[in-house]
Amino acid sequence: MRRIARVRMCIVAALMALAVPSLAYEPDEVLKDPALEARARALSAELRCMVCQNQSIDDSNAPLAKDLRLLVRERLTAGDTDEEVIDFVVARYGEFVLLRPRMAPHTYVLWFGPLVILVAGATFTAIYLARRTSDGGGQDIPLTADEEARANELMRDKPRAGDA
Repeated sequence: MRRIARVRMCIVAALMALAVPSLAYEPDEVLKDPALEARARALSAELRCMVCQNQSIDDSNAPLAKDLRLLVRERLTAGDTDEEVIDFVVARYGEFVLLRPRMAPHTYVLWFGPLVILVAGATFTAIYLARRTSDGGGQDIPLTADEEARANELMRDKPRAGDA
């Protein structure tokens, strides 16, 4: 019984090890200065791989991602600030390269669109529910004389349940 438990634990440990994302950067890319390397890793985590598109360049194994990682490290060793590095990459590849787009007039739809849709949906629902309850919402509407006569005629022709 203990052997089965150990095997299960080994399988679980192996699966958990596979679930950990692999680091795409290579040892030859690492800078000697730990502070610069930390900045480079932080910047690489914010930039989108143009090949993979849903991964940062820090996580991607694509050749373009490696080139971008090297470019970021190159700019940092040249003395650029983090903002200057980001601006340089954006100037070269466009705003799409940012995993978190900047707050600017041309990105307001990205930032505020979901909120506008949520508020519009809540408003529509509130108005719908208010109208539904104010319209009578299940109250009896009196029949016209023709409708009442027709209903009485149908009731006379049809035997009632329980009548034998």
